[in-house]
Amino acid sequence: MRAKLEVFALVLGFIGLVGTIAVTALPTWKVTAFIGANLIVMEELWEGLWMTCYRQADIKMQCKVYDSLLILPPELQAARGLMCFSIVLVVISLFVTGCGTKKSECCGDNMKSKNITLALGGSLYLLSCLTTLIPVSWVGNTIIRNFYNPAVPDSRKHELGEALFIGWATSGILLITGIILLFRYSQRRSKEEEPYNEAYLMAQRDLKKQDSVYTWYVVHE
Repeated sequence: MRAKLEVFALVLGFIGLVGTIAVTALPTWKVTAFIGANLIVMEELWEGLWMTCYRQADIKMQCKVYDSLLILPPELQAARGLMCFSIVLVVISLFVTGCGTKKSECCGDNMKSKNITLALGGSLYLLSCLTTLIPVSWVGNTIIRNFYNPAVPDSRKHELGEALFIGWATSGILLITGIILLFRYSQRRSKEEEPYNEAYLMAQRDLKKQDSVYTWYVVHE
């Protein structure tokens, strides 16, 4: 059952990797808010980290890659870097966690090294959760603030895109994966210390026996 928990964490980590890549690639971070003039002309505009997609009425949607990083708003610039960093982190986490599982042959029979590796993998998953959650929440917060800001024209107001919801779900998956791995580390750590605790208790019993024998000898002398 405990080994299955580690395999389950690996599966969740792989799902988290797919989700992180999907969030980074999707152009639906910001989508057109159908209010005011946009409701009449039915223009649809998607904005992502790498491209924008535009469609009007029944015309086929056309996508264009950004000519420069500098034309992006600050939150999307930061999101691009953080999401790319998240992908790298999740990939490293998968490899590290794979080496830390009991059935892995990376560290041989050295359970202490495997435990440390597993804890490192869990910590990396928690870090990747943060680097995914921060850009998604930042962009989401900016969209909501601009939507309710009367000073922002209707043409520049957006709604939350699908990529943001996938990003929040992916952050939750990465968080759960990290917690599972750290929980397994604590279990394996306590099991690793059991022999030392038993040896300590046995040594204490031997000392008590020796003291009692010595006390009896002194009394009878």
